[in-house]
Amino acid sequence: MLPLSAILELDKQALLALNFDGGVLMDNLMWMASSKTIWVPLYLLLIYLLLRRYGWKKTLLALAIIAVTIVLADQICNLFKNNLPKFRPSHNPELESLVHTVRGYRGGKYGTVSAHAATIVVITLLSSLIIQRRWFSILSLVVALVVCYSRIYLACHFPQDILLGAALGAAFALVGLAIFRRILDRLKE
Repeated sequence: MLPLSAILELDKQALLALNFDGGVLMDNLMWMASSKTIWVPLYLLLIYLLLRRYGWKKTLLALAIIAVTIVLADQICNLFKNNLPKFRPSHNPELESLVHTVRGYRGGKYGTVSAHAATIVVITLLSSLIIQRRWFSILSLVVALVVCYSRIYLACHFPQDILLGAALGAAFALVGLAIFRRILDRLKE
């Protein structure tokens, strides 16, 4: 097993390899991917597919479970950020002059576990498992990967922060799915 210092060094090197100046087009795409407004079409598609598959009562149940898991994942990320602070790449004294930022945005000072990664993985995984449409799962996965990468491109998170956020989001999504299925089973009785 690698010592912590080696893991952190690999994380820095991976960040520097993935964070670069991609020009105005790439900057704008990554800026947009990291904004919450880019998720609106995905939310609308999700609601449409849920309504089509389950009707309005089960759709409300699914949306409530998705919302609760998003909030829980986001708050756990905040707990990490507030209690185990780790500089974002854009605030890290060793890296801040080496990383590419967009529009002067540097994010908050700390970003231990990526809330963007956690929430988009909750949405992607939980909704894909509930809807069970391959094309939707692929589309959601692409959106999730772009959103996660945008956080590295914008120098807001290290790759390790993204992986931790994604793992946290996946765990909450699986718990949310178990709750959704259990409630559906009880409704059948």
